[in-house]
Amino acid sequence: MSASCYKIVPNRHVFLDFMITLDLSPEQRHCVETFPIRYVEVDEARNTWKIFYDAAATALEQQELAAAAKKLAAACSVAQVAFVNVHADQVAAPCLEDEEVPLPPEPEEPPEEEQAQDDFFQSEEYLRALEAVEASRGGGKRTDGVVFGRKITKKARTMAEVVEEENNVVVEGTVVGFEVRELRTGAVMLTIKLSDDTEGLFAKIRFGERNEGNDPKKNQKECADLQAKIPEGSLVKIQGNITVDKYANSELVMVGVKGIMKEPVELREDRAEVKRVELHCHTKMSKMDGLTPIKELVDTAVRWGHKALALTDHGVVQAFPFAYDEAKDLAKKNGWELKLIYGVEGYLCHSREDKKNYHIILLAKNVEGLRNLYRLGSLSPLQYFGGKPKRPRMTKGLLDQYRDGLIIGSACAAGEVYRAILAGLPDEEVKEIASYYDYLEIQPTGNNNYLIRDPRFPDIHSVEDLQAINKKILALGDELGKLTVATCDVHFLNPEDALARKILQAGMGYPDEEQPPLYLRTTEEMLEEFSYLGDRAYEVVVENANKISDQVEHFKPVPDRDQLYSPTIPGAKEKVESLSYARAHEWYGPKLPKIVEDRLKQELSSIIGNGFSVLYYIAHLLVKKSNDDGYMVGSRGSVGSSFVATMLNITEVNPLVPHYRCPHCYHTEFFTDGSVGSGFDLPEKDCPECGTPMIRDGHNIPFAVFLGFHGDKVPDIDLNFSGEYQPRAHKYTEELFGRDNVFRAGTLGTIKDKTAYGYIKKYYETRGEPKRTAFIEGLIPKLAGVKRTTGQHPGGIVVIPRDLDVHYITPVSYPADDPSCGTITTHYDFHSIDERIVKLDILGHDDPTVIKMLDRMLGEDYCRNIPIGDPDTMELFLSTKSLGVTPEQIGTDVATYGVPECGTRFVRQMISDVKPKNFSDLLRISGYSHGTDVWLNNAQDLIRSGTPTEDTISTRDDIMNWLINKGMEPSMAFGIMEWSRKGKAHKKGFEPDQLEAFEKAHIPDFYIKACTTLQYLFPKAHAVAYVLSAYRIAYCKVHHPKEFYAAYFTVRAPHFDYTLVHKGLDYMKRFIQNVNAQGTKASVNDKDTATYMELCVEMLERGFVFDEVDLYKSDAHKFLVTEKGLLPPLGAIGGIGGVAAEGIVEARKKGPFISQEDLRNRAKISTSNVEILDELGVLEGMPKTDQIELF
Repeated sequence: MSASCYKIVPNRHVFLDFMITLDLSPEQRHCVETFPIRYVEVDEARNTWKIFYDAAATALEQQELAAAAKKLAAACSVAQVAFVNVHADQVAAPCLEDEEVPLPPEPEEPPEEEQAQDDFFQSEEYLRALEAVEASRGGGKRTDGVVFGRKITKKARTMAEVVEEENNVVVEGTVVGFEVRELRTGAVMLTIKLSDDTEGLFAKIRFGERNEGNDPKKNQKECADLQAKIPEGSLVKIQGNITVDKYANSELVMVGVKGIMKEPVELREDRAEVKRVELHCHTKMSKMDGLTPIKELVDTAVRWGHKALALTDHGVVQAFPFAYDEAKDLAKKNGWELKLIYGVEGYLCHSREDKKNYHIILLAKNVEGLRNLYRLGSLSPLQYFGGKPKRPRMTKGLLDQYRDGLIIGSACAAGEVYRAILAGLPDEEVKEIASYYDYLEIQPTGNNNYLIRDPRFPDIHSVEDLQAINKKILALGDELGKLTVATCDVHFLNPEDALARKILQAGMGYPDEEQPPLYLRTTEEMLEEFSYLGDRAYEVVVENANKISDQVEHFKPVPDRDQLYSPTIPGAKEKVESLSYARAHEWYGPKLPKIVEDRLKQELSSIIGNGFSVLYYIAHLLVKKSNDDGYMVGSRGSVGSSFVATMLNITEVNPLVPHYRCPHCYHTEFFTDGSVGSGFDLPEKDCPECGTPMIRDGHNIPFAVFLGFHGDKVPDIDLNFSGEYQPRAHKYTEELFGRDNVFRAGTLGTIKDKTAYGYIKKYYETRGEPKRTAFIEGLIPKLAGVKRTTGQHPGGIVVIPRDLDVHYITPVSYPADDPSCGTITTHYDFHSIDERIVKLDILGHDDPTVIKMLDRMLGEDYCRNIPIGDPDTMELFLSTKSLGVTPEQIGTDVATYGVPECGTRFVRQMISDVKPKNFSDLLRISGYSHGTDVWLNNAQDLIRSGTPTEDTISTRDDIMNWLINKGMEPSMAFGIMEWSRKGKAHKKGFEPDQLEAFEKAHIPDFYIKACTTLQYLFPKAHAVAYVLSAYRIAYCKVHHPKEFYAAYFTVRAPHFDYTLVHKGLDYMKRFIQNVNAQGTKASVNDKDTATYMELCVEMLERGFVFDEVDLYKSDAHKFLVTEKGLLPPLGAIGGIGGVAAEGIVEARKKGPFISQEDLRNRAKISTSNVEILDELGVLEGMPKTDQIELF
């Protein structure tokens, strides 16, 4: 046999499933199913297939096989297919003679009801053969648009017409997403999400065999290759069988896909020789109004060849940084420099008392104008917020103060000029109003069609009336010598996006009216729209818009991301370096070990070289201040990846490899081979040099996790202060840098995917037109990301250098435009301006507060010195033995109630599965529990199947360290870690160079699959900090139980209700069982109650008790330790509350209460408060009034 000929052995079931789809007659189908196929002989040169079967065939049967062969050849674009009897070597009549024949038309309604679940076209044999055929025709690439399977000749129908199960259905639609799932057999199931203007549909394709014998890597590659050929946004025609998907709400789904063809997408293009410039554009930052995605808007303007584009959101400028970054990236890629014109559609009022708001366009023409725009952007929400509806407004007086560098336009139909015309004001008055503006604006009549329907404007009956208003504005501009410019008032990008805005507005309660055509138009479309102006159309559409644009300079709205404006602290660089070395020498001796010296040099080089010294020194000062005031600070995030941060006492986490160090003679032993997960797991050991007990430390955390592989990423230092200390930490930053230079970090609240899904689903259901999931998912991206509100970071503090006006970076405003909150934030979402200014995360957390309370009861710094590795404490994570109770008594196999991060049912089950034996295992549990798809469908399955825990992924650092230990190049390992931990591997799979690196390092399939399953990974440094804190609290639970319960109930159970706990052990157990039985249906309040009741039950089962609340001994808020247990506070009594409890405590200082009336009057509490105390027996023996009753 020649090189171009070879044999393949087809999978019989797949082959038969495919043949069934070819509309065979019953006789043909019988023959195909009856005769066993042995092999197929493929001749690439002649493009023929010979299918050899092993059975005796009559002449009639041979004719039927020949007819089936003809259909198979047509379906597979093969020149000739023949069925051959292996014994007689007799060929049934060939179907074709060395020539291509067009595919026969397919019947509209196939006679068969049975549907193919697998596809012959997915078999390895077919793909190899098809690849050979295509290669012989033209280099291996199809030129007919076919990207999968065969060519489709059948006409497509709309997806709305697909309403029942049937075969050979052809639809055409846009790819709106994918879902990839690896099956247990190793096959890969790809779901292609499609939608057209009418409906949506899922199409499912399996890559690989149904049962055994799969090559997962090959299947993943084939799946990825198909996705690459039809990325999201592609228009495709697809043919397959429609069935009901019992796993997806019984929706119709396409299976047995026979072919996919990529169709050309017709994009709107601006082909005018001289392009217009859009000067009025709203993005998704226009609150619940604009739907224009910023990236796509900028991309479209560049693709159309527009030289400039204005951004004019309603009252805000939050789109500027995003648009600037995108335009800058595009300029690097294709050399087209789009000039962004930074502006705002503001709200004008005649005075602060005026309820009316008028729209007005402000465009910054230079840097001075931008600063003034930012100042107006601060003053409008801070001092002029009001009107009806309430908006961030400005008066003309305020505007005149900051007019320098601004170009002012008259805006839309809500502007002063247009409203004056609608109101029928005298021409002179209209002219006076218009004279204030630098240019006048007219818009497509469709934008204002609502005026025709509005009974408040009886003189407007037709489009011609709207055209007359535009003509009047043009004449007004001529008379005043001002430019008149035609704008679109863009609110969405393309005409079809009007549907999404209609859905959004319906969700906000607006009438379901026709949407105005507020899309971005090409020059030709605008010239056509304004053709009624005759020769003047080109002037207002093209010339005047360009004249306005030409007045605007090129400038940046914010500094570049590589320009960090950091506050200055004299000598910070020197102090960071000297303090780091001083602590290093204190720990590791006068001559530092090489591993310590190298790490310090590496980090200090990056920190000092990139100007990050001040950030580290600020964090050092904040932690030092808190510690000096008696409050421990826990670190969050990746800051524990930095050894310099450890040396500056910013974090307790030591990122060096696990090691011993002697505090006396400085002898060290480092474990660099990955054999030890944490230094805390090393056995206790005396120094071989001097006999001193050695300190065990180190968690093997790469510095790259914090500052990037090249150490140039701006550090994000997150610190967990005690909740009660957080305000003092914030105040200290103001003392360090000045109150006018410290702001809370602003945030944006946008419509999330789930909310968008709800809007869309409800819109169609309320109209009796329910839609399939694929259609809804196709619309989600249009609504997702629309701004809903603004807010503030829970602990983020932005520091502006003293010599820099904040308006060089950002305007400022109230979160959610709420002046009553008293907090001023950056107007920009911090993420849009990070790496430009310094942000400190000064967060409040319960754990430091709990530890502070334990220290007060057990001795100062007691918790800090708790030994790691105590056997009784570790036993908490394996059984209930350390507590002296049985699992049946407390309702759990492990005794971690109340231990931070370990007390929920989900994490307790995780602990039971992992069976942690050391600190490293506890770190893994922390990572599993904080990640997304890290435990479920991932590590849990691997552990249960026998995979060692150290070979599973729990934190982002695990990936980098594990891959490096397997021999992968460090920078590639870092790249794979970053790609995976952000969920990109889950969404897009791995890049070719990454897959090659996996193969080169012989990384097993289970590990690659784990990387593609997870969607978010926790930093190991964060896990270490959390587990350290949790371990200390767990130690106290074992060895100081009363103090533990007192601290827990005081800090972590703010809604503790003593009236319920007082009902006893049996009541609480029943309550907990009832809440657990309800599952997700239980109320949040009941879940919270069950959580603290679990601790109450545990405490009582351990032999401790709750003393009766005492009017004179109980604290207002804190649980007090007594001989037998705890004395609950007055505030823990349901219905009393903190204020009443404080009133009682304050009043009792002046002496005993002589009556309930005296208690009520002196403590200033309500009658109901007194009644609650009396019913609980707290006031036993106390008379109701001061008066003595005689009878």
